[in-house]
Order: sequence, then structure tokens, then C-alpha cells
Amino acid sequence: MSPTLHPDAAPATFPAGSQDESAVGPAETASPADGQLLDAYSRAVIAAVERVSPAVVNIEVGPNERAGRTGRGGGGTGSGFVFTPDGLILTNSHVVNGAGKIEITHSDGQRYRADLVGDDPDTDLAVVRIQSRDLPNVELGDSRVLRPGQLVIAIGNPLGFQTTVTTGVVSALGRSLRSRSGRLMDDIIQTDAALNPGNSGGPLVDSHGRVIGVNTAVILPAQGLCFAIPSHTAEWVAGRLIQSGRIRRGYLGIGGQNVPLPRRVARLQGLPSARGVRVLTVEPGSPAARAGVRERDVIVGLDGAPVAGVDDLHRLLTEDRIGVRAKLTVMRELEARDLEITPVESRPAMGG
Repeated sequence: MSPTLHPDAAPATFPAGSQDESAVGPAETASPADGQLLDAYSRAVIAAVERVSPAVVNIEVGPNERAGRTGRGGGGTGSGFVFTPDGLILTNSHVVNGAGKIEITHSDGQRYRADLVGDDPDTDLAVVRIQSRDLPNVELGDSRVLRPGQLVIAIGNPLGFQTTVTTGVVSALGRSLRSRSGRLMDDIIQTDAALNPGNSGGPLVDSHGRVIGVNTAVILPAQGLCFAIPSHTAEWVAGRLIQSGRIRRGYLGIGGQNVPLPRRVARLQGLPSARGVRVLTVEPGSPAARAGVRERDVIVGLDGAPVAGVDDLHRLLTEDRIGVRAKLTVMRELEARDLEITPVESRPAMGG
């Protein structure tokens, strides 16, 4: 509770030349060097914001009449940023997924109708395009050189307040975050730069004005727990979305759950982990069915790489495995067996 002063009370006074020692604070003891550091910090933030903010856009989505079958379908707002001069914009998948229409408001107030180029719910990234030329655009930095404690700046449109700037530091690197599709996103950046609804899809920027992340999520009701998809992931995904409109991933046709294995059995079979994926369902006609995978098998490896859980299997089922024969190692009746399997391309919204 804040202290209150009685209306009749006079403020404390001190004789000329004297000082209340308890009232001395940082302002009285700050050195000129401290002021120079603060000025340098301010200049760095201002320069970065002036470089990036002209490329930050507000995204409004309209409802999809077929929402019950094709997507979330509701209206809403988010952020994004232009990353090519011919109008390609990067944002979050959850901002535009299932939208009936997408409208972009540029930082100069100009409004555009946007088209969805590609969408990947598994990484929560999407690319949209507006028909314009010579637009201000950002420079993508290398998120792999980030360090905890490094200054970062978030720019976006939280709660409709356009081009809002917040600052903070990289709190941690290499976090994992569950996407709305259920897959685990790796190498996520944690920051304490304040984010709010509407910041989603906006850029996370370093002190040189380079985009090193795409803001994606906050943990509520906690404060200072905010997350961004690293720029090296965003750059790779954006390239694939521009090329084919989707990310190609391998698919086996099983439903499974993480289970522990008896440690004695894991040791006897030479397994690197005492965990695996128990097969609950096998889709008829799928690669798993053709390979002879059975319900209650426990998958423990793929081509020699250990599989300790569903997330490991997802990470291994990359585009380069599509159509390529692989060795699937399963535990069946407490014995390890190798099955030959050929993953196919996954279908939208499908798992492993």
C-alpha cells in the first residue's frame, strides 16, 4: 500500500546545506559513465526500432464460412513483418490458420488484401503476400549466435496498439514449446520482453535491428515468460512455404504413446534409453501396416537413432526420409526386432 500524507501535514524541510542521508538514492550517486551507458542503450533501441518498425504490419483476419471443417474460422488480429521488398510477410500460423480473409495494415496506414502463401501449424509459422513493390523490409539475423542476457526488442500490435515497442533480454535458449498441432517445437527463444495478445507474429530484434525471432507465445498468468521461434527456423520454413506452400514430413501411420521399458530388458537388448513409443493403432494400408507393425509393439529406434518418445519420432521423420527405406526397431514380447519401413509424405493434421 502506498504511504499517504495527512492534508494538514507540512513536507519535511532541512536547513540549508544539510541533507537527509536516508533520501540519497541512485540519482545522487550516479556517475557520468552511468548516464553514458543509458544513453548508448537508448540509442541502440531507437536505431533498431527505426530500422524495423516500417516493415511491421497489423494483420486482421475474417471468419471462414466453412470453419467447422477447415479451420478455426474466427476473426482476430496479430502482427507480422515484411521480409522481402515484393510483399512477402512472415507471421504465426495461429494468426492466419483457417481465416476466410486476411487484411494487412502497413505502418503508413495503407491497407491491403493478403493471400496465404503457406502455413505450417507444426512450427506455428505462415507466409502471406500483398501485392506491392519496394516495401520496407527486415534483415533476418542468425539466431544461432544469441547468448542469454543479450538485449532484444519486441515490436508488434498488442491489443490493437500498433507498433508497440518493448525491450528485454534473452532469458534462455533451447527451450521446447508445444505447438497447437501437438508437435514439439525445439530451440525456442525465451525472453522477458513483454508480449500481449496481438504481438503474435511480430519480430524479435537484436540491438543491430536484425530479426532473430518470431514472437509466438506467452505463459499466463506468469510475467516475463515469453517465447519466440528462432530466425534460422523461420528462414528455413519460409523458404519451403514459398516453394511448395507446405512443409513435407514423413508419415508412418501409427498412433502411439510414450511408455517406460523395464531397465533390465533395455540393458539386455542394448537400448540407449529405457523408454519408447507403444503402438496403439495402425492405420490400414499405411507404411506401418505394410511393414508388419502390430498394436502393442514398442518403437525404440529408427535407422539406428534412438526413439524414446513420440517427439523423437516426429524429429526423425523429416522430408529426406519420404520414400526411403529405413529400419524400424520395435520391442515385441520383450525382444528387439527390426522391420523394414518406407515413410510416405504426411497429410495435413496427421501425426507420426
